[in-house]
Order: sequence, then C-alpha cells, then structure tokens
Amino acid sequence: MAATFDKPTLLQRIAPIFQGFDGPLALAVLLMAAAGLVTMYSVGFDHGTRFANHGRNMLLAAGVLFLVAQVPPQRLMALAVPLYTVGVLLLLAVFLFGIEKKGAQRWLNVGVVIQPSELMKIAMPLMLAWWFQRREGLLKPLDFVVAVVLLAVPAALILKQPDLGTALLVLASGVFVIFFAGLSWKLILPPVVVGVIGIVTLIAMEPQWCAPGVDWQVLHEYQRQRICTLLDPSKDPLGKGFHIIQGMIAIGSGGVWGKGFMQGTQTHLEFIPERTTDFIYAAFSEEFGLVGTLGLMAGFIFLVVRGLLIAVEAPTLFARLLAGAITLNIFVYAFVNMGMVSGILPVVGVPLPFVSYGGTAMVTLGVGLGILMSIAKSKRLMQS
Repeated sequence: MAATFDKPTLLQRIAPIFQGFDGPLALAVLLMAAAGLVTMYSVGFDHGTRFANHGRNMLLAAGVLFLVAQVPPQRLMALAVPLYTVGVLLLLAVFLFGIEKKGAQRWLNVGVVIQPSELMKIAMPLMLAWWFQRREGLLKPLDFVVAVVLLAVPAALILKQPDLGTALLVLASGVFVIFFAGLSWKLILPPVVVGVIGIVTLIAMEPQWCAPGVDWQVLHEYQRQRICTLLDPSKDPLGKGFHIIQGMIAIGSGGVWGKGFMQGTQTHLEFIPERTTDFIYAAFSEEFGLVGTLGLMAGFIFLVVRGLLIAVEAPTLFARLLAGAITLNIFVYAFVNMGMVSGILPVVGVPLPFVSYGGTAMVTLGVGLGILMSIAKSKRLMQS
C-alpha cells in the first residue's frame, strides 16, 4: 500500500520563519511605524517625495529587521570585533580623506557616500557586550578601564569631525553596557554630581560666558552658540534662536487636541525649520496636540519597557547587555529629540525614531530592533 503525504500549505512553510518572534515588540514597532507614516504624510505631502521615500526607508528597515532577527545572538557576538574594527578604520579614513559639508567632515565615498559614525551606534554596544561576556566571572577594575578606552577611541574620532550629537549617542550606547555590566555607583555618582554642578554654574554665569567674543576653548563656536541659544533664545530670535522659538510656538499652539491632521499653520507656512527631519516633533505636536503627544510618548515607553523585559530575560550576559543598551539608546534618541525641540536641550542632529525622515537612521533603527527580536527569539526557542 503506497504511503501518501499531505503537501504543506504556503502558510505552514512560512510559519517556522516567524517562530519565536516577540508579539508585543512587533506590535509596538508596527504602531510606531504607522504613527511615523501618518505624520510624514501630514508634514511632507507637499515636500517633494519625502513621504514616498520615508515609506521606502521603512520597508528597507523592516527587511533589515527581519534578516537580523534570523541571526542568533551567538553569531552576532562573532561579528562584534570585525564590525568594531571596520568602524574605527572607517572613522580614521573619514579623518584623513572624508568629504566635508557645511564645515563638518563626516562622510566617506566608497563608491557610495556613507557616514561611518552611524555604524558605531551598533558596533559599540556589540563590542563592549562581547568584551564583558569574555570577562564574565573574572571582572576586575582594569576590565572597565579597557572598556572605557574601547569607547573613547571612536567617540573622540566622531567628536573631531565635529559631530557632537552622534558622539553623545555612541557614548551613551557604550555607557549603558558598562553600567549594566556592574559599574559601581561609587564611580557613577561623582560624574553625575559634577555634571549637575556644571549645569547650575552655566545657568548662573550665562550673561558672562555667553557674551560676544568669549571663547570656551573645549567646544567649537557653533556648539557654544547652541548652548547659549538654549539658555536664552530671545537674544537672537531671527537667527540662532529661531529654531527653538518656532518649535515651542508650534508645540504650544497645538493645545490639548491639536489643530488637526494636515492643518498645522506653523508647519505648512514654513515657520518650522527642518519639519520633516529634526523638528518633526514640533509639527506633530501642533497637529495632534497634547493628546497625540502623550500617545506618542506612551508608544515609546511601551517599546522601551518591552525591550528591557527582553534584556532581563535574555539567556546570556552578552544578550542582556546588548538588549539593554539598544533599548535605552532608542529612549535617548526620543528624549533628546523631544527635548531639543521643546527647548530643554541644545539643538543637535538627532532624529525622532520612526517619525523623522532619514534613510541611514531608519536602517540603523531596523538593525537595533532586529537584534532585540533575535534575542527574544533565542530565549523562546530555548524554552521550547
């Protein structure tokens, strides 16, 4: 008697690929992506091909997320040293042969123009997580010194370009790994106290230190101007303070419920600079108001909480450190962008995840979320 076999359906053949995907994380990503598309259509429908390109960038990031999610954490760990090494070499190449635009040397032509500092946002937490995984159970103070050196080298090269915003993000991604690896609070509190004292002193001394002709030595002139503009944007309302003032006007004019979809006057009358990129949060707040802003914040909070839960439940030290750092990096992106647009932080070139236009930043976000999904899958598959 001949044996017969049922031919598996297309769904049955595809299902194993998605086995172990974290449902809550996937839902959060879909909701935030939808919010980003709606916002980009509202603020960018009359801005060339921004909306279509934003959708294309999201599809590309989704493809990257899906591919990275198939790579187990053990394979990711093997990529840490090569990625970090290539990233540092590319940063050195930028320093020697980089393309200069608007006074900054941040790009490199390798057939296509790339910004190597974006690679370090992923390579840095990978490298430090690999380092602490290697030293698990044998940690000594010297190991933290080595980690700081590994962090300082690319951060210094990025700061030299100059690109303060990206340097701070790379530093943050590395500091999170070092913190989760067990850095003592005795070493954390002194810099925090010094930072608070420095901020209070800066606010008190603003009239003297921000006077014309004062050179801060440690910062470039444009960086000094950004900080001074933050402290008192009204000193140059049509120049350096224009961005912050218009952003705050747009946020305040949205009120509780907002002016409505595609109805933002500050946005569509071109008062908001960079309304599809760095300052898109101001446009969002004007059109969707306090209620929409709280909803957007709730989405980021849910995404961050879910990422931290994945980190807590990760099966290895490497996976825990990496997941925690990537999750908090997403938080830093959102916090810095919203803070600078609201006038509580200096203006730096940091996009709002899912919402701001930008191909490289979107793909980097896709890689980070793919790593989170990979770590979540590894735990679920081990349990099953």
